[in-house]
Parts: sequence; structure tokens; C-alpha cells
Amino acid sequence: MAGDTGKVALLLPVLALAGWCPLSPTGAQTTQLLVEPPWRPAVLWDQVTLTCQGSGTASATTWYKDGRRWGQEFGNKFVVSESGTYMCDLPGTGRSPPVKVSDDLLVLQVPAWALLNGDRMTLRCRSWQDSSLTWVSFYREEKELQLLRDGKEMSLSPLQLHHSGRYRCRGWVDSEISWGWKESAPITVTVHELFPMPVLEGPPEPTEGSPLTLSCLSTPSPLQPPPTLLHLFYRDGQLVGGPQRSPQLLVPAVGVSHSGNYSCQVHSEGGAVQKSSAQLRVTVRRVPVLGVSLWAQPPGGQVALGDHLVLSCAVAVGTGPLSFTWHRGDLGALLGTGPHLELHHVGDNDSGQYHCRVGNGDSVAESVPLNVTVLGKWVLWTGVTPPMTPPSHLARCQPCLCPHSACGQCHHQPWSPVTPGACR
Repeated sequence: MAGDTGKVALLLPVLALAGWCPLSPTGAQTTQLLVEPPWRPAVLWDQVTLTCQGSGTASATTWYKDGRRWGQEFGNKFVVSESGTYMCDLPGTGRSPPVKVSDDLLVLQVPAWALLNGDRMTLRCRSWQDSSLTWVSFYREEKELQLLRDGKEMSLSPLQLHHSGRYRCRGWVDSEISWGWKESAPITVTVHELFPMPVLEGPPEPTEGSPLTLSCLSTPSPLQPPPTLLHLFYRDGQLVGGPQRSPQLLVPAVGVSHSGNYSCQVHSEGGAVQKSSAQLRVTVRRVPVLGVSLWAQPPGGQVALGDHLVLSCAVAVGTGPLSFTWHRGDLGALLGTGPHLELHHVGDNDSGQYHCRVGNGDSVAESVPLNVTVLGKWVLWTGVTPPMTPPSHLARCQPCLCPHSACGQCHHQPWSPVTPGACR
């Protein structure tokens, strides 16, 4: 129950100043029993004031002492005159956690608000009516933390989760009702997380040129108003963003160089609490290669035997560096690389289906095949492709060597009889 008491009083200084009701971790409003001075357990000789806060009017407050109904005549606030364990109840939000008021000979007090890692916790060992107290020892579990000859307080800072446990104090008391070695009742201290371990979220494979947003998620403790948290972002161990209050790292347009192992770190404004996320692997993918086109010079892929042929390849979409390879046939051997393929003196064996293949490391695309036809010189003169090899009794007409009147038929058919000496 002592741990619950600490949670109830977590917001005490804020509530006392701002006058608002805290929310439970689930978001539902609860009844809070506030204690002033803000220590637990409270001690009777401090003139302790209890205030019941929640949903409902002051006149509707019902008080309980040591588990029994104690009446409604006090309203929602009163000064304690008897030791015991108190609770209050409001119709709208129910019964509060208990608050203890002690009248023991020796009492160990801790702050009444919830303790978060990174906070400072003061332990106060107090004798009855603040009578003489010397040689004070403080303990957590069975381990002695500190021995003070004349002092009555010790502090732990910054608090860590392992500081949770049962605390007590022991000292020499010299009061008007008792003297000698006395030991306090133990009190349970629970140190809550200021914020949990952060989780880094974002797309693991963004496309080159697209925006990238990485979010460092760590919800602050609901036990107090949200603290100021600072966020830092790392890639491969190097700081790339922060410190900043925003939990997001924004990259307007990513490149391949932005690939790497990312992590984030969250720490409290004073730096007392620091926590790091696990790594997130981000691999920037290039824009896929699309729309591969192929064309030839001369146009159409028809070229005369022995002439010069240039094939060119381009892509409509895709980020680089791009690699180009040239092939002939379905699974042709590699003919060349680069966006252009040049054949300086084409031969009969250079005819066929040509295509280019383009890749960027992440994707590969191919062009539609282009048919390359190697033509003889006579085809260029006549514009007609012979259907077969000419018979032996026909001679080839060569207009370049004879007058048009002698070889006029060559303009209409590829082969024709020629009288001896006609092309002299």
C-alpha cells in the first residue's frame, strides 16, 4: 500500500498550485488524497492537512479512518488530529488510495509524490516531536547506506530503477517519553520509469528520391506532467539529427548514401536519464528501371555490307548509376556495354535480333528486340531483295559500270540476261 500512496501523491505540488485533478495511467479520472506537508508517512506533529480531490462536490466527500467510515462533516479538506490510515471517497471517482499519519517514536519519511528515475529522493529520519536524534543509519533492505552522527537526512540522485526497495532508519533517540536505540518501520519505495526504452520506426526500404521519416517512440510516464525529452538520431554510430524535442527525423529526399543502421537516443533535459533504441536497418532502393527503348542509325536497322551501324539504348525511368549490356538473339553472348553499340564494318554475320539490358543494382529491364538486316550493294541500288541465288546463266547487272540504256532492266528486276559485251 505504501507504493500506492506514493503514486497518489505524485502530482501533489502541481495539484496544490494548479488545482487540477490528475489522470490515472489509463486516462480515467480517479480520487486523489493529497497530503501537506508532502511526505509519507505523514507525522502527526507536523499539523498534517488532507485534501480529497476528484469528481464531486466537497459536501459529498466521505472519509474513512483505519478502514471504517469516519463521516462527511469535514468536507473535502481537514487538519489531522489523530494518527491512523485515511482514505476518502467521492461519488464520481470512487475511493482514494490510503495515506498514513504516524505518531511513532522514529519515522522514516520519503517524498509523497511518485518517484521517477532521474529524480532526487531525500530520506528523512525523524524522532517523535523532533526530539534529540543522533547516530542515524539508513538502510535499503539489509544494507546500510549511510551513517550520520548528527545529520538526519540523506539523498539519492539520480534515482535509478534499482533504487526501488524497502527502506528504514535507526538512531539514538532521547525524548521526554523514551530514550535509546530506535528503529523505524520499513517503507516501500518504488522508482518508476520516466519513459520506456524508445523504439525507432520507419520504412526499411525507401525509394531513392522519396522523403524519409523516422520516429523515435517513447511515451513519458503518465504519473506526472510530461517531462521535456530530447531526441538524438544516429546512422552507423554517427550523429545525424538532434538533440531536439521533436521525436522525428525528416529527410526530404533520400539517396543511396542514406542507407545504414539507424538508432535513436532519448534523454531527460538534464541528461540524468538516457535510453537508446535498437537499431533499424534502412536500405534505400533505387527507382526501378522502366521503359527501355532501342533505336538504330541508319534508321530501321537496315545497313549495307561494310557500312557503319550505331545502336542506342535509353530508359524512361530509373535512377543510377545505370549499367547497359548488349546482346543478340534470345540468350546471346555479351556484345558490349554502355548506352551505345557501334559496328564499324558490318558483315553478313551481323544480321539478327539485337536488344539491350539495363540495370541499376536493384532492378533490370530489357528493350524490345530490334531486327538488324545487312544488305548487299545491289539491293541498295534496286531497292529489291533477291528471292534466291541467281541462276548461272544470268549475269549480275552493275549500273555503275555500264550505261543505263544497256542495263535499264536492272532498275526493275535484280537479275536479267545481258548480251556479251553490253557492259563494256
